[in-house]
Amino acid sequence: MRPPVARRAIAKSAAQCHILTIMSTPLPLQGLSTAHRIARVLILGFVAGALGVLLFHQGVVLALYLLDFVPSPPYALRPTAPLGVPQVLSSAFWGGVWGIVLVWCMTALRATDRLWVALLFGGVLPTLVGILVVTPLKGGDPMARLQLAGLLRGFIINGAWGLGTAVVYRLANRLRL
Repeated sequence: MRPPVARRAIAKSAAQCHILTIMSTPLPLQGLSTAHRIARVLILGFVAGALGVLLFHQGVVLALYLLDFVPSPPYALRPTAPLGVPQVLSSAFWGGVWGIVLVWCMTALRATDRLWVALLFGGVLPTLVGILVVTPLKGGDPMARLQLAGLLRGFIINGAWGLGTAVVYRLANRLRL
């Protein structure tokens, strides 16, 4: 048996108020000036992305290397072209650049959605850009890298980076850095 109309209206009204309260909870950057907000996203995004590479991305590469799923070891110091920067530092730099984009996207989301978005963002976007943009720029064949195993490996490794970046960003917000 359904409750009377008046009870249903009150329950519906209470639910709407609860949803509006959750949806209008201020995001971490909402009380700041625009310049301060942009500077915070740039700095925290870069640092979170770089730490995401050094801790999470390379941690997953280590696990996959120990399981013989990837051929190269983590924290590789071999020089990259054209500047000769060690590969791990180059990866940390580009992780920082991607981190700025990820943190910028995360500021527009509810806190409950950020980890899922970070996993999907990290797993999909850097992997596809690496295959479809970076590989041809380095003279490689992107079609050779569009294999299911390579895509899955890229999703796992870069998804770990995305989660790591989100965790570092969340920790920095909790510590009010």
